[in-house]
Amino acid sequence: MDWKQAWSTTTATTNTALDALAPMCAPFAARWDREAERRTLLRTPENLKALMAAQREHNAARSTAVMARNQRSAARKASSNPLSANRRAARTADKAARQHHSQARSVLKAARKNYPATLKALAVQTHAAHAVPGGVASWLMTEATHALTLWPAWVSAGLIGLNVAGLWLGRRQPGVQFEDGMTAEERRLASRLDPSFWVSNADARGLSGTVPTPAKLTPAGLVSHVRLDGRWTPKTFRAKADEIRALLGARTDLRVEITSGSHGDRATITLRTRSAADGIDLTGWTPGAPWGVDTVTGEPVQVPLGRRMLIAGTSGAGKSWSTRALLAEASEYEDHRLVVIDPKRVEAVNWQHRARTAITIDEVMQVTDELVEEMHERLELIPRGQDVIQISPERPRITVFVDEGAEVITMARRKRVRGTADEQGDPDWSQIMENLGTLARMARAAEIILIWATQKPTMDAKGGIDPQISAQITYRAALALSTSGESRVVFGEDATEKGWHAHELPMPGVAMLRSGPKAKPQPISTRAFSPADVIALPDRPVWQRTTASPGNRLRLVKDEDATATAPEPAAVETNRDRVLKAVQDGARTLRDVTDRTGINKGTVSREIKALTAAGELRKSDDGMLLTGREAA
Repeated sequence: MDWKQAWSTTTATTNTALDALAPMCAPFAARWDREAERRTLLRTPENLKALMAAQREHNAARSTAVMARNQRSAARKASSNPLSANRRAARTADKAARQHHSQARSVLKAARKNYPATLKALAVQTHAAHAVPGGVASWLMTEATHALTLWPAWVSAGLIGLNVAGLWLGRRQPGVQFEDGMTAEERRLASRLDPSFWVSNADARGLSGTVPTPAKLTPAGLVSHVRLDGRWTPKTFRAKADEIRALLGARTDLRVEITSGSHGDRATITLRTRSAADGIDLTGWTPGAPWGVDTVTGEPVQVPLGRRMLIAGTSGAGKSWSTRALLAEASEYEDHRLVVIDPKRVEAVNWQHRARTAITIDEVMQVTDELVEEMHERLELIPRGQDVIQISPERPRITVFVDEGAEVITMARRKRVRGTADEQGDPDWSQIMENLGTLARMARAAEIILIWATQKPTMDAKGGIDPQISAQITYRAALALSTSGESRVVFGEDATEKGWHAHELPMPGVAMLRSGPKAKPQPISTRAFSPADVIALPDRPVWQRTTASPGNRLRLVKDEDATATAPEPAAVETNRDRVLKAVQDGARTLRDVTDRTGINKGTVSREIKALTAAGELRKSDDGMLLTGREAA
């Protein structure tokens, strides 16, 4: 190694050591600069005039006090009587002069404080106070054979050197080492997360006492660990999120996460400048494909079938696009069926070739009644020693997807029209929410699974999810929400503390999924599935509740080729047929029909209304039910 290489190595080592020492001295330099600036701002012409006036007043008061003290001493010598007029007058004058002097001294002290000396002059005076006596002492103690007796001067010079070196190092701007592959934005943020920049500017933002480590580049962005002094906790540091964003100069839509660190006096700042899901194709769907990709770890995220789920997201967040992959999976296999309840109709029409859809209020009432009946039938079939029915093509798992919970709740609150002697009234529409609540509470063992989606997840009088249903949900997903309150409704009261900040997610297509106590609040880039993709999916059997044998329980809605060659299926008995048959067998009241058929009261009421409108049933003058032939 030649001398040039040695010099280069030594220079690099020295610079590295100085860069490491600079953050330690930065607080000292910052305090020096703040104090120097404060003193400079106080040194105004007005304060200088006040100081000069205070000095003149103080000098005059001091002279008067000296003169009064001398006069009192002379009066005491001239007379031995302490009560003489001369001595009393001199004593009074001396006391007044001393009081005036004390007041002038206080005014001068305040004036000097308001017009302080420069920090440089103060430092020179302070160091001179020990340097001059130290040098004199060392000179007096110097002997030719004992050079070490110069210690007072060495100590004084060392103190001066330490102050100068600390100030120089604290003001030194270390060269920030950027990792390869950083974008221009990441380099700018990394330079501001460098300890030298942070410490120098933290006090102006109210963040003094915090020191970050140099930022590290990860697949999800920049990460820096922050050391907190005794004035800080991770919670109070997190409350300064706006000041931290301002100090970093981060753009408004950049996701900044502040979490607790590895120790109680540590915090972690994560800047989501990139996503681990970048470059991964999440369009379209194939059976078994993951729901999304974790943007932090890059791992695929699966949502298992058979989980009761809440999906929330404000308008435009991509809720429909992100849930279609789940619905496709739930309707793909021979032992799985899908039911879509969508009062808005827009989503339901896309699934009519592979799902039972309910759009109108009558259809929603009908399908929820059937699901409750199916649930009770299945619960009776669960063998002893098991807690869940075994799914099969004859008894498939039924996923019930409610596309806009708020609309369904509003539908169930619709005012019913009371019946008259001539016309059947409306059923009790509130039975819709009672049925859905029953499914949420009891249908898991019957493999009837509820997925509830809503734009407004608040649980007040106009909210988008019923509290009883929410209490049964095990999987909770949210795309971008409007407020932190909505995040707490979806993820729980600890959402803010634990970092489940769905109201800070970007739009569209980014979600969070809380599937258990070990789940982490990490954004997920969800799969995008368009309406055209749904319509292009192959047809699948559609579930219908019947009283026929289990083998005839399923009906394929769209299968022209199959219907052309398959034999004509046997007619199945509907609820309307059962109601009509019960009246023909002698049932005369709504209660009689309900008892004989075992059908829900609301469904019976609706079928009687339809049969009456068709002329197959009539009501007698006393309100009894009759068939059309009997009435004639």
